[in-house]
Amino acid sequence: MPYFLNSDFKNNEFELISKDKYFVDKTKIVEDINALIGIKDRYVCITRPRRFGKTVNAMMLASYYSKNADFKYLFDRLEISKNSTYLEHLNKHNVIYITLNEVPKANCTYEEFIGRYINLLLEDLKACYSDLELNENLSMSDILIQVHQKYNDSFIFIIDEWDYIFNNNLFSTEDRENFLQFLKDLLKDKPYVELAYMTGVLPIAKYSSGSALNMFKEYNMLNDVKYVSYFGFNQKEVEFLCKKQNKISLNELTEWYNGYKTNSGLQIYNPRSVCYALSDGICQSYWTNTGPMDEISYYIGNNVEEVRNDIVQMVSGIPVNIHLEGYGAEQINLNTRDEILSAMTVYGFLSYHNETLTIPNKELRMKFDYALRNHQMGEISKLVLKSNQMLEATLKRDAETMEALIEEAHDINIPVIKYNNENSLACVITLAYLSARSKYKIIREMPSGVGYADFIFYPNDKTQPAFILELKKNSTPKEALKQIRDRRYARTLKDYTGKKFAVGIGYDKKLKKHRVKFEDI
Repeated sequence: MPYFLNSDFKNNEFELISKDKYFVDKTKIVEDINALIGIKDRYVCITRPRRFGKTVNAMMLASYYSKNADFKYLFDRLEISKNSTYLEHLNKHNVIYITLNEVPKANCTYEEFIGRYINLLLEDLKACYSDLELNENLSMSDILIQVHQKYNDSFIFIIDEWDYIFNNNLFSTEDRENFLQFLKDLLKDKPYVELAYMTGVLPIAKYSSGSALNMFKEYNMLNDVKYVSYFGFNQKEVEFLCKKQNKISLNELTEWYNGYKTNSGLQIYNPRSVCYALSDGICQSYWTNTGPMDEISYYIGNNVEEVRNDIVQMVSGIPVNIHLEGYGAEQINLNTRDEILSAMTVYGFLSYHNETLTIPNKELRMKFDYALRNHQMGEISKLVLKSNQMLEATLKRDAETMEALIEEAHDINIPVIKYNNENSLACVITLAYLSARSKYKIIREMPSGVGYADFIFYPNDKTQPAFILELKKNSTPKEALKQIRDRRYARTLKDYTGKKFAVGIGYDKKLKKHRVKFEDI
């Protein structure tokens, strides 16, 4: 059985995936990839966050190109069959498909790691070209040149998880440099390479013309406008999938998994989470392999002064304006605000569009809520851990406790919560009521009556009361309650049949004191 060269295993895996109830046809990418075969610019690296369809597409390409397969019956019913180049390349190529995330044993050396791939590929070549005397002392590139010269055979390389070595602490900086050199020697300007298609999470760092892999044209979350529609689900695709079941509404899927915005402005859903939610019949967090988030939390903790203001602002639903230069595989240490936020975008924890960063959706917001509880966030984590008390005090109408907690939030040394503008209120309330998100849907500046209510709290449990919160700077809580009445903010709760009340908060800038009053609706 071949391991990497025209492997049946990878080909058959895509056939199984295509039978899934919530399969989405992305085969039109083949049209774009076909155009690269055999030309000088035949090297493409497409990077996306985990679980965004990279491996499915890689398997699909292997199934389409591999000459060891006959998948016409499969692709005839898929989108690529409508393209003029469809039959020209269908199962006509030698494909070397390698997934670079497998180690031969625990605590292996780099030599053992890369040696496994070389030896298994060598076994494939011996089986396929049995009459060729292969010199095992030669490099893999020299062996493939021998094959090309004698048989005039070329190869399509499909490399998945190319950046695994950069995310694994088994390997040293020197190992990583050797790995880049290995890929360069294997692929760059080699006559046997018809196409090199590479995927992973981390973009290749290319800060000089001498970069080992500068022959690749890169497409990532920060710059891709060409392949963007092939990774993740768009609105129409999710609407189509949602109609295949009746347990989850489109609105739920949108709230939980939409919100990624590409460079071109296209809204993208997390595909793995959508499929799992539809299959299980419940929306919840399906994001696995949280290692990168743990790592980024570590760097946030070590650069709190630079980035915590941004984190609090985005958790509060306020976009952060910033120009990001990008982030690559060779950047092991994140030392600056730009590097940390770029890394978060590359890993899929933030969405970046028009020099604006946001937290995409509820699934990711829950992870950032968790990050704010980390003790490395200092005063912020202490306040967040008390946020249960804030909701309890509100429901009990305990004004004294609320006043103390709001002042504690306001006194945190973060510029964005110093009531310099309207966003300051959002940050204070977000921190003070963070734990309430699991029990309430909290809407900021919702149109209601005449004007916009600062915050509306809708309970998930309909036996609990709903409430409206309004804060007035340099005023009294009585004036805040009057504004709720005069502007008829309660109209937004007219269909809610449970108990309802209003919370007025006044802030005296001179005394630096908050006062709280309640009123039934």
